[in-house]
Amino acid sequence: MSKPKVATTSLAGCFGCHMSLLDIDERILKLIDLVDFDKSPIDDIKEFTGRCQIGLIEGGCTTDENVRVLKSFREHCDILISVGDCATMGGLPALRNTVPLHECLEEAYLNGPTVHNPEKRIPSDPEIPLMLDRVYPCHEVVKIDYFLPGCPPSADTLWEALSALLSDKPVELPYSLLKYD
Repeated sequence: MSKPKVATTSLAGCFGCHMSLLDIDERILKLIDLVDFDKSPIDDIKEFTGRCQIGLIEGGCTTDENVRVLKSFREHCDILISVGDCATMGGLPALRNTVPLHECLEEAYLNGPTVHNPEKRIPSDPEIPLMLDRVYPCHEVVKIDYFLPGCPPSADTLWEALSALLSDKPVELPYSLLKYD
């Protein structure tokens, strides 16, 4: 019998949620016994190889590329989990939502104190993903099944959620795994 597949990705975030997943310490060996990682930076598989039971998304959507990746995960994963504050609420990248996009681009490429841009051009190469008008949390783009808050969520929170889902139990995380006092 084949093991369930888990896929992971990082959109506009810092990769801290993936680091938290790796911080499950020796339980990573148990996880490897329970699942196969599909499309994920953990195993460096770039494309989906088939249907996945669980998809873990960290980061919000700041570009059209982030939206494409997120929609692909929704299409290929039975259960989709927003992991961390960037995925669930936009996180630190969403601070730019208070400033119009054109002002952000002008500050970054034209007017910033350390900018050296003699051509006075904002990059527009077709290889560069297009910036969205604002940062969107994942649930504003696709249906999300579970939310794991935190910056990042603890390794124990990730382990408990995955363990429950992989054993067909309800995800019932105790307050101690969700509090940030």
